[in-house]
Amino acid sequence: MANKNDGSGKYWPYLILGFIFIGLFLGFWTVRSAISMPVHESDAYQKKYQDADNNINKILEAQQRFDARYVLKPVGFNPSSFKPKDYEIKHGKVVALTSGMVMRYRITDLSGQAIDDANVTLLVTRPQTGAEDQTFQNLKGDNGTYSTPRVTLKNPGRYLLKLRTQIGDAIGFLNQEAFLKP
Repeated sequence: MANKNDGSGKYWPYLILGFIFIGLFLGFWTVRSAISMPVHESDAYQKKYQDADNNINKILEAQQRFDARYVLKPVGFNPSSFKPKDYEIKHGKVVALTSGMVMRYRITDLSGQAIDDANVTLLVTRPQTGAEDQTFQNLKGDNGTYSTPRVTLKNPGRYLLKLRTQIGDAIGFLNQEAFLKP
């Protein structure tokens, strides 16, 4: 007959304590890593996503007023050689960026008359982060052409150029995909 007090059944309390400590460690690690990662909100229409959601009808009406009265075109951008498969079909043409370039946009009315009194804001951002965002506000118009100061881009890769133009009660938005070669 086998001895029941050989000590082989006393490991289970340690196993339970081990699982408790592993659970506590993983919970602590999850909370710590979640706190250390920054939150990047959407910047559609150059507003917080809550404001854009609440006022989307007004935003779209202002965009329609702008499209009915004015023409907004990028000036001097070259096409990029960065062309992933089916990318242009979904996102439009990709323009090439260079560090230190001046970005220009032209605003005219439908008859071709230059508009110099628009309130123009350009946001240069990366799609995956807001850490490198550069905002250029109140760009000055010269014969309908609005220019930024030299834009310094440090990291190569994909960028989004988001232009917001307000003329009276009409607001126009232009989103342009861009790529900076390494």
